[in-house]
Amino acid sequence: MVELTFSPGDEVRLRLAQEEVEGTVLESFDSSIVLIKLLSGYNVGIPKENILNVRVLGKNKTALSSPKTSALPVQNPSLPSIGLIITGGTIASKLDPKTGGVKWLTDVSEFLRFYPEMKEIVNIKHIEVPFMIASESMNSEHWITIAQTAKQLLDDPDIKGVVITHGTDTLHYTAAALSFFLRNLGKPVVLTYSQRSIDRASSDAHLNLICAARMALSDYSGVTLVGHASTNDDYCYALPGAKARKLHSSRRDAFKAVNADPIAKVYADKVEFISSHSARNDSKTEVDTQFTDKVALIKYYPGQDSSILDFCALKYKGVVIEVLGLGHLPVSEASNNWLPALKKHIKNGLVICVAPQTIYGRLDPYVYSNGRELLDAGVIFLEDMTSETAFIKLGWVLGHYGWKKNVQEKMLENIAGERSDRLLSS
Repeated sequence: MVELTFSPGDEVRLRLAQEEVEGTVLESFDSSIVLIKLLSGYNVGIPKENILNVRVLGKNKTALSSPKTSALPVQNPSLPSIGLIITGGTIASKLDPKTGGVKWLTDVSEFLRFYPEMKEIVNIKHIEVPFMIASESMNSEHWITIAQTAKQLLDDPDIKGVVITHGTDTLHYTAAALSFFLRNLGKPVVLTYSQRSIDRASSDAHLNLICAARMALSDYSGVTLVGHASTNDDYCYALPGAKARKLHSSRRDAFKAVNADPIAKVYADKVEFISSHSARNDSKTEVDTQFTDKVALIKYYPGQDSSILDFCALKYKGVVIEVLGLGHLPVSEASNNWLPALKKHIKNGLVICVAPQTIYGRLDPYVYSNGRELLDAGVIFLEDMTSETAFIKLGWVLGHYGWKKNVQEKMLENIAGERSDRLLSS
């Protein structure tokens, strides 16, 4: 048997009988198996007896490096300045050779060591790390903290824009929240991500972050989400913050604009605007983080009983329902007629909005009698708004004292580009 002289974290090439396997050695709990994370990102277990030859391509970088902790980035005043907010997610993680999973980067200097290209494009004047958390664990308190942190950076006249790194799972919720929380924006606020950690050969992190930096310097004002436009490493799209949605669980181009065009194609060296947008200006950013968590998002499914509204009425001030078709729920002729429950709870003060379950397209209550009955009951039809953005907006609207009396008007007011007058054919 070949002598195995590598350790977890080492990069190796193993020759087997009919192929060669290249990747990073992981800690294996079976002494007879060598566990490898392939360049594709998948893990494979190889019996030691099947290994004919070993070549160590690189020693464990984590073990060999001991990055210095630094609260401030290395600055290059000759370049335009941005602010950077790091919140966690895969883009701020690296491979853990023991588990094969990822873990948080330990400090600011480690982040910059993995992304040296950033310092060639921009002067990162301030880095803020308000928390490090997986995005599925975020809540409204985190969105508020991000908004307040962004406001502090935007108030610095030297800072041209702000880049926010974030996990993908709830990134579109945060993008929507910031679209409402940050008012009167005169500079770009750019959220970005990665689907694969930065130490993987197939990582999307580098291009996403470089393009985010480019967008932060561009002639744009508003909240945008920047990420791969396709599975290739050619350019990114800048998507409107209130119209973006994660539409794939693992692809690099996971995020798309729903019922809207991308704002721009963003290359490593330029920004090419492809749709109308608000230009950079001298407005002073205001923060409006009035928000209530007493809202719910539910999805209607065939045969669902309306009693779920009884539960919602006990705990929430408002509900967004993902409805079928052009805005349909079972009504008069159905055995599970929702109309009595809808009328009762709306009369008692529960705000009930509906958003399309279909992702693309617009609700229209006037095509079928079903929709007209729901409209007459007091249901608010949110046209082409995504359900995630509708959920965020309802919490924001109901979080403002006195707005409930005008809740329909506020929910239908196009405040952050959350509604489109013209829909795409897709």
